[in-house]
Amino acid sequence: MVDATPLEPLGPAGLVFMASGQGSQKPGMGVDVLDIPEVANTFACASEVLGRDVAALVREADAEELNDTRNAQIAISALSIGTGWALMARDVVPDALLGFSLGQISAMVLGGMLSEEDAFALIAERARLMGEAADANPGVMSAFLKITPEQAEELAATCAQGDVLVPANMNGGGQIVMAGTPAAIERAEEAWAAQKGRSSRLATSGAFHSPLMASAAEPFGAYLDTVAFRESAVPVIGNVHAAPLTAAGARDELVAHLTSPVQFEASVQKLQQAGARQFAEVGFGGVLANLIKRIDRSAPRACVQDRPSFEAFVEEWKEE
Repeated sequence: MVDATPLEPLGPAGLVFMASGQGSQKPGMGVDVLDIPEVANTFACASEVLGRDVAALVREADAEELNDTRNAQIAISALSIGTGWALMARDVVPDALLGFSLGQISAMVLGGMLSEEDAFALIAERARLMGEAADANPGVMSAFLKITPEQAEELAATCAQGDVLVPANMNGGGQIVMAGTPAAIERAEEAWAAQKGRSSRLATSGAFHSPLMASAAEPFGAYLDTVAFRESAVPVIGNVHAAPLTAAGARDELVAHLTSPVQFEASVQKLQQAGARQFAEVGFGGVLANLIKRIDRSAPRACVQDRPSFEAFVEEWKEE
């Protein structure tokens, strides 16, 4: 449930870094920023923690290998975190941080809430537990277009028929991703098509942010009991409540995150009300930048995902 409490006003620049979520990966992503020192250091950290060459994933892995959840989550996070550090080292400093699903953990690192070492170990454990939950409780996800939250809730109520079916990603601009059992999602897609609506099945390996992930919650919570969280340097907006995360509440938020919808649209709107003037996706693919466009076409947005976009954004920021 969204926390209605307004955010404190952001800094005068109003810059928000957005960390990419799973699904944005592509072979070769970010390969031309791997030699930027901060990016290289982050990939080296991930490799040391996990005992494998993470940079090789973006240099050499084909789509099938990279799309494996255990590979995708680490590669996406390393690229987001490394790019964020590289921007900050060049005085492009965010006034707030927002991640999408997996990206919430990357945002926590950039806000100083988690060490890189703890984050990469946490992400690996999260991916493992989510994969086990998906194997035990098969599910799928589908994006419904030109749909309101009320319509999504009505579809869930009428098409579940005893199965799991819930709104999972509140993306904004009329796009809501539903998650549930294959049969329930198929019923919802057919019902929406009967109302002249469109939907698009996502290439995910499970019904994330739904009750089908519930079996991962207890072991993930136990793992998080061993992780040290710190207060963030700038607001890190959590996906569950669209409110700033705290060190004391981080564990519960991350556990709830497994089965709760991503409140992306509400987070963006609250950031705008607090003075957000520029949204910059750090990572790859431009998915979040495109969602910003859906929510508010007039909102300045950028995707910093390769060497040209990195250099252009640093130069643009210097001129402001």
